[in-house]
Amino acid sequence: MMEIKVCIGSACHLKGSYDVIKTLQAYITKHGLENQINLKSSFCLGKCAEAVSVQIDEEDIISATPETIEGIINQRMKG
Repeated sequence: MMEIKVCIGSACHLKGSYDVIKTLQAYITKHGLENQINLKSSFCLGKCAEAVSVQIDEEDIISATPETIEGIINQRMKG
């Protein structure tokens, strides 16, 4: 199961982490991936200057946006 963590700390919150979470939730539901992706929120992933920080299976994804996160997940699901 893929684990995705989205930072909801101060810097990431201000840069739109909740919009990234909403986009991920919609993507997971749309593609029926509830049993394949575990989506979590997390306080501070340590990349505040490059917010929004996301971790996918412990790998850091930085500067994620609602516009880029679907493409990132698509690549991960294929790989």
